Parts: sequence; structure tokens; C-alpha cells
Amino acid sequence: MTPAEETSLIKQLSQPALQRKAFELVVRHYGPPLYRQIRRMVYSHEDADDILQNTFIKAWTNLDSFRGEARLGTWLYRIAVNEALNFLQRQKNATTINDAPAAVISRLQADAYFDGDEMELQLQAAIAGLPEKQRAVFLLKYYEDMKYEEMSRVMDTSVGALKASYHHAVKKICDFFKSRN
Repeated sequence: MTPAEETSLIKQLSQPALQRKAFELVVRHYGPPLYRQIRRMVYSHEDADDILQNTFIKAWTNLDSFRGEARLGTWLYRIAVNEALNFLQRQKNATTINDAPAAVISRLQADAYFDGDEMELQLQAAIAGLPEKQRAVFLLKYYEDMKYEEMSRVMDTSVGALKASYHHAVKKICDFFKSRN
């Protein structure tokens, strides 16, 4: 979406008569990339769908609080990442997974929507072994190719901290693969 299109969409979102139609465009445009980001964090199609729905509900109910200081996409990513992190925290509190990589591999192998190969399974297992915030930073940078400045707004943290988190995440993933050989 071009900056001009986004500006126009934001104006439509602030007009009650056009708000519903404009929000449908938001869902259509941002739904797929937000779903991919959430899915990479939680691994389950059903959970990702629920979190995406919660993301859009939260965005809709808080539309009046969007001030336009960040891009619309950045705001939506922030909501989605926070929703996914909250979900993971609730899940972590409800159960204890002793071997997160093995649990992720078995979950993905059983998932009818997963179409990756063995190497993708191993990468997802390595990513699953990361702490939640490192995982979110890694996924935003590696898969979404998001700039650190934008990630800073999404994650509400400094660029330096994000660079350090990404560096540590990459090192842990490399160590995971070295330990498998």
C-alpha cells in the first residue's frame, strides 16, 4: 500500500459513513501478512486465526485512539505481536513444555496446513526454542524484513535492544543447527 493510499484509507477510517468499508480494506490488505506473522509465533492455524480475529477486534474498537504517528501497518503489527505474546504467555502459564523444539515439530507434522520440508521443520524447532520476545524480533526481521526503526515502534523498545535480540536469536539458531550435526 502506497503512503498516499494509506493516508486516504486513514481518512476514510475517521469518517463514520465510510468506516466499515475502509476497515474491510484494512482486513483484506493486512490480514494475510499479520496471519503469517502470528502463525510463525504460535504455530497453530486455529490459534493464529483466533489471535488475528482478536487483533482486528482490538483494532476496530480502538480505531479512535489511532493517532497516525506510526503507519497503520505498524500499529496493526504492534497489536498482533502483543496479542500473540499474550497468548504465548497464557499458554506457558497453563502448561510447561520441557522440550519446545520437539513439541513444535510434532505439532507441525500433525498440522494439515503445514507444507514445509524437514529443513523448515528444524528451523521452526530452532525458532521455538527462543524466548518469546527474541522469537518475535527474529520473525519480524527474518520473514517480514522489517526495518529496526519500525520494529522499535511495533515492539516499543530501542533499536539497539532489537539489534542485540536479533543477534542473540541468530546465534541461538546457529547453535541449534550445530548441535544437530
